[in-house]
Amino acid sequence: MVYLDTFIDGLNNWLWGWPLVIYTGAAAVIITVALRFVQFRYFIAAWQQLMKPPKTTGGAEMSSLSAFLNALSASVGNGSIAGMATAVVAGGPGAAFWVFVLGLLSMAFRFGEVFLATYYTAPEGSSVLGGPMIYLGRVPGGRWLTGVYAFFCMMLGFAIGCSMQSNSISVALQHSLHIDPIYVAAALFVFIAFVVFGGAQRIIAISDAIVPVKVGLFFVSMIIALAYHWAALLPALKLIVMSAFDGKAISGAAVGYSMQMAMRYGFSRISNASEAGLGTAAIFFGATRGAAPVREGMLAMLTTFISANLVCFSTMLLIVASGVWNSGLNSTALTSQAFGTVFGVWGEYIVSFLSIAFGLGVTVAYAYITRQCWLYLTSGKYLLLFNVLYVLVATLGPLASVKIIWNAADVINAGLLGINLFGMLWLLPTMRKELISYEHKN
Repeated sequence: MVYLDTFIDGLNNWLWGWPLVIYTGAAAVIITVALRFVQFRYFIAAWQQLMKPPKTTGGAEMSSLSAFLNALSASVGNGSIAGMATAVVAGGPGAAFWVFVLGLLSMAFRFGEVFLATYYTAPEGSSVLGGPMIYLGRVPGGRWLTGVYAFFCMMLGFAIGCSMQSNSISVALQHSLHIDPIYVAAALFVFIAFVVFGGAQRIIAISDAIVPVKVGLFFVSMIIALAYHWAALLPALKLIVMSAFDGKAISGAAVGYSMQMAMRYGFSRISNASEAGLGTAAIFFGATRGAAPVREGMLAMLTTFISANLVCFSTMLLIVASGVWNSGLNSTALTSQAFGTVFGVWGEYIVSFLSIAFGLGVTVAYAYITRQCWLYLTSGKYLLLFNVLYVLVATLGPLASVKIIWNAADVINAGLLGINLFGMLWLLPTMRKELISYEHKN
């Protein structure tokens, strides 16, 4: 296991070095320019779409609002709490700059994948209603790519959406309330079984209910914390920008190393946290069978803005502004210390509750994503077996050591990102044509 962990860690560092950073950044710029800066031009219109979501069409499994809430729930998880702290420690304060920049650019990713998921709908009788498993079939090697994508997305669901989140919930409860993991596992067994055995509609309904609670609590506590440190916000922002373009390492064989580390951890952590470009949101919106792909894409963009530019960036800003970013702590403990500078011992309880709420939200939302990938790979069969497996993985999460899964997460994300961005770039002319046509009609 030690050798396997070392291998995966090395592969992870290689994948998220300059090659994938350049690929992701270039794809973001190309898609943004080709779609004529859609995320900025339609930013206000996106909020208007949220106030009045597109109507559900025949054959839909969920409404546009439910797809929005589920996509937001899947992208606001413990990666926003632990992952952003890790990014600051490993990549320095400059990682926050790249999180913010890529968050803005990734809104075009989210627009594109959701547009394609609602533009290319599955034929009647298909085991899935839409998403990358449908539109990737229209690119070279599509028949092979769809299977690979569905398999890795399913593995991501079991590992990160299920096991990792239940483990984080257990750690939070054990740390703050000293609850034995075995009791956490038992409670999760009952809850997750109730969710997944209730079918798609119960998964959607419970996920819809969790999102307002976890997002609302986060923003209330975060606004109070940032207001408390108001005098340090400007210096923190200055440090973030300067660190993003650190020139100290621009010499000899280490050309741009500091900048690379900031970009590497900024890009990888925001891809893991916001999931823009991974195609997971497209699975939700594909289930709406939307008749207005452009409007669905506008609505979906906000999930990336909220998760990346508001939740993730504000978490990193608080860590830097509170002065704890170089304290030697890491992950959730570092975020807890940042909140603790404002709320004292209650800061730990707030972060623990957020970790629990975020984890439950992601686990429930990923039950749907993983279920759809399973249905695609098995042609709609063995759903009972899937339900049993998902419940067991969630139950074993609190009892397992998941260090290796953290390292594997970025590798899986790199694969999903590479495949899905290739599909979006290939189908970009269609997206551009339909967007221009929509603008001419409206």
